[in-house]
Amino acid sequence: MKKGLLLSVVASTMIFAGGDIAPVEPAAPASADFWGQIGFAYQFQGFNNGGPSLGKKTNNNFSTSLVLGVEKQLAYGFGFGAEVAGWTDFGLNIADNPRVTSGDPTSAEVSQAYLTYSFGNTAIKAGRQALPKAVSPWAWSDRTAGVLDITYDAVVVANTDLPDTTLVGAFVANAVNNDTVVHIGKNSPNGPIDGIYMLAMINKSLANTTLTLTGYYVPKAFGPKAEWSIWGSALTSFDTIKAGLQVAYVDGDYANTDATFGIAGKVGSSWGDFDATLIAGYINDGDYSLMTADTGAGTSAFWTDNEMNGDSYQQNQWALLLKAGYKLPVGKVYGSLGYWDFSNNSNLLVNMDNAWGARLGYKFTVAGVNAKVEYRYRDISYSTAGVPDAKRQRIRVEAYYKF
Repeated sequence: MKKGLLLSVVASTMIFAGGDIAPVEPAAPASADFWGQIGFAYQFQGFNNGGPSLGKKTNNNFSTSLVLGVEKQLAYGFGFGAEVAGWTDFGLNIADNPRVTSGDPTSAEVSQAYLTYSFGNTAIKAGRQALPKAVSPWAWSDRTAGVLDITYDAVVVANTDLPDTTLVGAFVANAVNNDTVVHIGKNSPNGPIDGIYMLAMINKSLANTTLTLTGYYVPKAFGPKAEWSIWGSALTSFDTIKAGLQVAYVDGDYANTDATFGIAGKVGSSWGDFDATLIAGYINDGDYSLMTADTGAGTSAFWTDNEMNGDSYQQNQWALLLKAGYKLPVGKVYGSLGYWDFSNNSNLLVNMDNAWGARLGYKFTVAGVNAKVEYRYRDISYSTAGVPDAKRQRIRVEAYYKF
């Protein structure tokens, strides 16, 4: 294994061994310095009882993308990495809001640019980079149509000296979202960058078990006020059973605010080609977000917020989520069904009563192309008088070729 790739592949070999979260893709193969991906994504959606409409551009998202990356080890432990991404709708003008990282239907960006240095079992990565959700659940990167939605200007240090343990420390100054640089922890738009500090530990000392603990500290989340967060998870397996426990806590030095905390558990198994997982969770009505830290974008890393996109953290809620899948001779059919029950929050102008959501999809690989067709539905009922139910339907088609 090349030392220059330690921070990239340690995620796939140790951090993600619990099987809960897939690595950020595309990941560089250990045997190559270059990688790339050609992507296609098309989505159409409808709101409030209006079904998906192919004829309305405002209901459509469309993009094709090309991602090229390189990570190279040089001499004396030094190396570098970079990734560029471009996207276009080929002038078809079928969507007002393309599903890309910019409002421009044809554009490009340098999504990653970093330097690496390794010595012994320690690796350092500095510059614009993607952060994996499994080790950094409060500031992490995801992709849309193959293009990174959020990357971070950060310095990350990983060490594997301790047996069965990976330690990760990071200082994150900025988040880059929608071609906009968000200065994390700035007390004014032009003030000094205070940033966010992160420390994480991933341990696999117990058989078939991965323990993860991550802490964050923002010295000046807003003005002179500090904010902090702690995330933890335990994933284990025995025979055909997989189980997990997750906790999250966010608090700060603000007056008249309540900490947000959540706890979730899951258990699943497989029977031949069929698999199923049941997830139950609770989040209190705290005043802090469980979404991506201080960027105003991204979905929550909390297990039960998958279908709700993390927008319900300010109301006391219980959630139940069932996921299942069945392997076919070619590909897999999968789906999920979730229900959320909310309690009113006197600090909110609009309160939710309950919600439910569902997904049904089919994913397959043919001639090296990974493709997916997925239907999503969400229905939110409000307890506030005069606020109608919010319903949304989505149909999404994706295809990616990695090289």
